Amino acid sequence: MKVLVISVHPDDETLGCGGTILKHSQNQDEIFWLIMTKPLESIGYSTEFIIKRKLQITNATKQYQFRDVFELNMITTKLHLVDFSEIIQKLSSIINKIKPEVLYMVNRSDIHTDHQVAAKAILSSTKSFNSSFIKKILMYECLSETEIAPPFTENIFLPNSYSNITEFIEKKIEIIKIYDNELQEFPFPRSENSIRALNRFRGSTVGVEYAEAFMLVRELF
Repeated sequence: MKVLVISVHPDDETLGCGGTILKHSQNQDEIFWLIMTKPLESIGYSTEFIIKRKLQITNATKQYQFRDVFELNMITTKLHLVDFSEIIQKLSSIINKIKPEVLYMVNRSDIHTDHQVAAKAILSSTKSFNSSFIKKILMYECLSETEIAPPFTENIFLPNSYSNITEFIEKKIEIIKIYDNELQEFPFPRSENSIRALNRFRGSTVGVEYAEAFMLVRELF
């Protein structure tokens, strides 16, 4: 089975579905990673950060055993400034090249503007009449982006699909530590304690020790 995981920023994939990616890897599925943005010195990122980010991507790729990684190289935090048709064109090109059966994407109502623009573009790029090869699309939650969105009806993350990651929680925590610049001390959302707590809570919802939760966008079976 071909699986495509889309991150707007590296670390989204691990926060949202790291354990599930590891499960796909164990099942010997063909897993692909699409990263939409990159940091640049021109918007305030240091050379050291940019070099470190590249190493983090390389290390995460090895840990997950992605078959291939695609980078769209759009400027991080500036996705709203990119022509929307350009984003769709770039996404569609990769999606049609891979032809995944399962696709994981960021939540449409995350507080980060990059995530909102990306989610809208991904949904536009995966219309059923253009991508009938996709059998399932799942939105994942991303700590510090999903739960912090205003509690309006249209922003609520309502999980209706769960992945048991009890076997993979320790490896997921190990991988998130690759992104050490993103982690802070509890009670910051992106802390080891918070990640464990969320996955433990999602697990208790469905009767397992640890789980990742998703909103099902589309499924054909």
